[in-house]
This record gives sequence, C-alpha cells and structure tokens, in this order.
Amino acid sequence: MSVSKVIYKSFKVIGKLPQIQNFRCCSSLSLKQRNELFTAEQKRQRENVGRIEKIEVRYLGLPEDVTLVMNRDLSTPYNCAQHLSEGHCKRSVLSLVDGNVPWDMHRPLQASCTLQLLHFTISDPHVVNKTFWRSCSFMLGAALQNAFKEDAHLQLHSFPGPNIKTGSFIHDIVLGSRDWQPTKSELRALSAEMIKLAAKDLKFERLEVNQELALEMFKDCRYKKEQLPSISQQNRGRIVLYRMGTHIDISKGPMISFSRFVGKCTVAAIHKLADEDEHDALYRVQGIALPPAFAINHVAYGILEDRAKKLNPARLPNEPFEESHVQIA
Repeated sequence: MSVSKVIYKSFKVIGKLPQIQNFRCCSSLSLKQRNELFTAEQKRQRENVGRIEKIEVRYLGLPEDVTLVMNRDLSTPYNCAQHLSEGHCKRSVLSLVDGNVPWDMHRPLQASCTLQLLHFTISDPHVVNKTFWRSCSFMLGAALQNAFKEDAHLQLHSFPGPNIKTGSFIHDIVLGSRDWQPTKSELRALSAEMIKLAAKDLKFERLEVNQELALEMFKDCRYKKEQLPSISQQNRGRIVLYRMGTHIDISKGPMISFSRFVGKCTVAAIHKLADEDEHDALYRVQGIALPPAFAINHVAYGILEDRAKKLNPARLPNEPFEESHVQIA
C-alpha cells in the first residue's frame, strides 16, 4: 500500500488508507483553536506585566560594547539588535545571557544582564548548531502537517534532543498505515515543504504555560496528552511551547529566531520503527539541512544526505521522557 494519496493531489492514488477512529493532531479546526489559545495567553501575559520597569542590558560584541536601557519582561534580544544595526538583526540566530544561558531572540529579558548575539560563524558554534538542529526538527513537524491530508491520520509524536553527531535531525510520527514505504517523490515533496517554510521567514515564538492550558491546547493529540504530565512534573508545573506560523509544539528550546536561517534542506529517509496497533505504525522521519551562509558542492552535500539516511539511534518514542524534554531557562 502507498500513502501517496495523502501527500499532494498530484501524486498517483495507489490503494486506500484504512478508515479508523483515532486522534488526529492536525485537523484544521484543532489547529485554529490551538493558535487562538496560544495568542490569547500570549496577550494575557503581556498585559500582566503591569508597570514597566527599566533594565540595563550590556551588549558585548562588535562593533563595540554598549549598554542599552530596555523594558523588563517586554524587550527581547531582537529588540536590542534593532538598536544596534540592521546587520545584527539579519544575522543573529540566538543570544547568550550573562555569558552562559542560551536565550531565544524573541523571548523577553527578565532582568539586567549581559547579552551576546550569536550567529553561525562564531568561533564556538556548538550551542548555535544544536539550536539549529532542534529548530529543523520542529520545522519538520510543521512540514509533515502541511503535506499530509487528514485521512492519513498523522499524529506528531515527539522529536528527541538534537545530537549533531548522528548526522540527521528527526521527528517521530504515527501514521495510519503499517506498510508505508515512501517514494523518492514523496521525500522530495516533504523537502519542498521545508523549503517553503524557510522562505516564509517565520518567527519562532516562545510561550510558557501551565499544564491545564497545555492539555486544553493538545486535547485531541493522544501522544502530547500522554507526555504533558511528565514534562510538567519535571518543570514545576510549567510547559514551554513554540509557535512558527500556525504550527505549535512542545520543546525545551531554545530555537532559532526565524525560519529563513534554514537553507539547503533534504528529508532524506523515513524508517518504520514499530507497529502501534492493528492500523497505525511509528515512523522516524530524518533530514539534513544547512544554514544559507554555508555553501558546499553537490558531492559533499550528497555525502551528508547519504549519512542522514541511516537510522538515527536517538531514543525511541516509547522510551521514557527524561532529559530530552526537561524544560530549560
């Protein structure tokens, strides 16, 4: 059986997916409701800031160190970059607070601090690279939701913490077919969805919520509902969510600032991990990507693609959620 019918109408229909009753994580209605709840909570938190307090942000970097007076719980590292130059805004992927805390570019600063703006060509890019890998996994979830029709019964399961040494970023999914063997055309279609998302230059928004709201947002997502209590318990009742466009998911973060920082990208392989029940199966979707500033020839990129096809050894979806989902500051 092929599930070509669920990715783009232009593909040839081969067979038919089983008609099953199950949770679906990507119906247009649930997606709309999830975004409405995210936006409302985001607005509520901004309005609850109350009296605006000033903080001093000591920027460390080129062209020179400078102290900026910003608004506590409102101003973000990106706002600081806007005070510096257009170039800082265009190339800053992530920030570093007080020399050791990775901080999202669009996350409000909570106190006076030092601030460094990070990009892909810094001398020690380890933190930036991990953030890039994690963001690619997040984007892959959005691409999968966009590509599959609802009757495929796609459910996004999770994406383990990034490990660059494995050679691929991943997203684990459950699909209403136990024998899908994706074609090259289907993999190219998913790659195209990733590239479309990158071209839209979408902002990554971070929002911390309580468990009750998170459960309401993901009430129709079986696996998210199962994961949330454990994540909440490990993080004092709080859940960190991210939104890019209309796609919302759970992640400890941090993420890159904009989707435009994903350049060349390939969804390289999809491996079946296990049967979930008589209809569904777990699949691991794997990809490789580079930032736009990194130009390599097609032979070298082909080597990266081949490596990304090998089954990524990250923890399996049915294993306990531990450090990979511990929410960080």
